[in-house]
Amino acid sequence: MHRFFSPSQNIAQDTIIITDKEQLHHLKCVLRLKLKDEIIIFDEQGNEYSSSIEKLSVQGVAFKIKNRHKFNPPKNKAKITIACALPKKSQMDEIIDKLTQLGVDRIIPLETKRVIVNLDSKKKEFRLTRWRKIAFNASLQSQRNQIPIIESIKDIRQLLSCTQDFDLKLIPTLIDKRKSLKEILDKFKPKNILVLIGPEGDFTPAEVALAKRVGCIPVSLGNLVLRVNTAAIAVAAFMILYADR
Repeated sequence: MHRFFSPSQNIAQDTIIITDKEQLHHLKCVLRLKLKDEIIIFDEQGNEYSSSIEKLSVQGVAFKIKNRHKFNPPKNKAKITIACALPKKSQMDEIIDKLTQLGVDRIIPLETKRVIVNLDSKKKEFRLTRWRKIAFNASLQSQRNQIPIIESIKDIRQLLSCTQDFDLKLIPTLIDKRKSLKEILDKFKPKNILVLIGPEGDFTPAEVALAKRVGCIPVSLGNLVLRVNTAAIAVAAFMILYADR
């Protein structure tokens, strides 16, 4: 069944209003839905509504709620945050899209010493808006009940200064003594995981040392050197699939 999103502020006791222009275009012009057609609507609080179209207008579409369901994630499911160094060109778009489809809860674009992308404040705001839109569309496509949080770009030192809420912090790197992801996940039963993904050329020794001082564990992703987007997607896929074994 087709799925759409509505913020909770547009949801009343038995009625939902969708006014988002892109969703309206998809609903009316692409899917060509009509009165009484049924869809699923979800909000940012994890609620899901079986609804039917009650009214179509230029300004929006009104739906009648037929049934509502609260999505409760599995009790043992760990929340995963991926902090990923900014890659060249538009590769971050792909990373956001794929991590959203895989079920990552939070994504933090990261500036490190070896990141070569240099964005001014205006470009950062533009990219953030675009990334959140990509995450929104990927959530609809993959039938997620919750849209991942896409944070503004952070410097690695800024990020590492506020990691106390994570009970497992990992930093894949090519330097220092490292453990395998499997070994770490077998040993720990974390509830809130942070993974730092470095740029082309890896983190600097000083960045790894700083990460270790706040509790990050250096890990290996195998014998091959991976690109940023490959590493981010591989780590997320492994952790999610391994946790569900």
